[in-house]
Amino acid sequence: MDKDLLSIQEARDKADQAYQAWLQWSKASQQEVDRVCQAMADAAYEASERLGVLAAEETGFGISAHKKLKNQFGSRNVWESIKDIKTVGVIAHDERKKIYEIAWPMGVIAALIPSTNPTSTVMFKTLIAVKARDAIVHAPHPSAIRCCNETAQVMADAAERAGAPRGLVACLQNVSLPATQELMHHKRVALILATGGTPMVRAAHSVGKPAYGVGPGNVPVYVDRSADLEKAARYIVASKAFDCSTICATEQSVLPDRPIAARLKQLMQQEGAYFCNEEQTNALRGALFHPDASINTATVGKTADFVAAYAGFSVPPGTKVLVAPIASVGKDEYLAHEKLTTVLAWHEVNGWEEGCDASISMIQFGGRGHTQIIYAEDEKVIMAFGLEKPVFRILVNTMGSLGAIGLTTGLMPSLTLGSGGVGGAITGDNITVYHMYNVKRLAYALQVPPLAEINAAPVTNAASETLDASEIEKIVREIVTEVLRK
Repeated sequence: MDKDLLSIQEARDKADQAYQAWLQWSKASQQEVDRVCQAMADAAYEASERLGVLAAEETGFGISAHKKLKNQFGSRNVWESIKDIKTVGVIAHDERKKIYEIAWPMGVIAALIPSTNPTSTVMFKTLIAVKARDAIVHAPHPSAIRCCNETAQVMADAAERAGAPRGLVACLQNVSLPATQELMHHKRVALILATGGTPMVRAAHSVGKPAYGVGPGNVPVYVDRSADLEKAARYIVASKAFDCSTICATEQSVLPDRPIAARLKQLMQQEGAYFCNEEQTNALRGALFHPDASINTATVGKTADFVAAYAGFSVPPGTKVLVAPIASVGKDEYLAHEKLTTVLAWHEVNGWEEGCDASISMIQFGGRGHTQIIYAEDEKVIMAFGLEKPVFRILVNTMGSLGAIGLTTGLMPSLTLGSGGVGGAITGDNITVYHMYNVKRLAYALQVPPLAEINAAPVTNAASETLDASEIEKIVREIVTEVLRK
């Protein structure tokens, strides 16, 4: 059979099977739901290392040990954050307003999975969907089919052993663009949960169904003169190097305040940052981007020494990230765009106001609504950044890669980060179980309706007359006669 036809049929079959499983699962008790989710989280956590190795080998992106950490986060941390949330029956009661809130599952969810964080995203999306009493069918990126299927199978097997119906958790094995489109458009799919590049997110939003779509980030890092520079240098380098910068909230450009720029550079060098000269920076510009400013995928998720060699120069052993000084941060400067690899742009600014303007400039042409990072001790500067930036995560004195997803901050643990209306998404939240169900409201009467006003006789307008039936009939006859005459 033609590969596309085969993949389309698989998408139809798995959507139908998921729907049948959901019909049963939608009636599950809270105890049953939590037992199944706990089993899935445990199984995924135990397989974190193996699945991390599989993801790194299949995609060629990142570092397997770092993917193991992301898998542990996508299983245990995510589950810990949602396990005590009620998702069945009455979930809240307002005694004063006499309203009961009742959870109502969405149904079958189509989950689009990126190649940069494949296994951890499958874990995360599966847990929040099943916790909300939904079924889920994953559509992986073509370069991550095997690792996504293995992850989904680990969780599906655990779910079934714990009492879930077969087909509740599924993953496409024959992946194609027509199959993903078929899955999203399938009549049984109620919600699309898309994580990935801009084309994928646009496709999800164009289906005409409810969709949570989150795309790329272009995260600027402003380092103020009031910052703890040792911490800033340590965190920026470690975060950018983490899994070779494959998390969308990872730092993309450093904007150091001029009075502390030289010291920050020195400290970052001590942490393993290599600052490029003008010739090397030009080489990186050509290596990382195509002439139309699109990313060269050959450099995505690669180590610093690999990227340097690809660009035609060498770096000292132990180099973790490459830093490319740039003179401007406008759209025409390709290195000011998102770089899904171990390369940081470096642009010095004079004061927090200039840092604010530069940040906004980069956010506006890439990563609107996503994330901003600031290192500072001056609370006035921190709050100014919080109030001014068109993003929905402003991280203070922490890593971008691990802070935005909720590992080093109090944000909700998530691997799908909303970019809000300014970023073309329906929400700016870290997507979690709350977004996977609807809420019905049982509302009791609070006051007696104004029956006297409702039952009052209609008042005839003195300026007009009410026509009786004979008069209406006469007018109609005249109109018909005139039409027939013409």
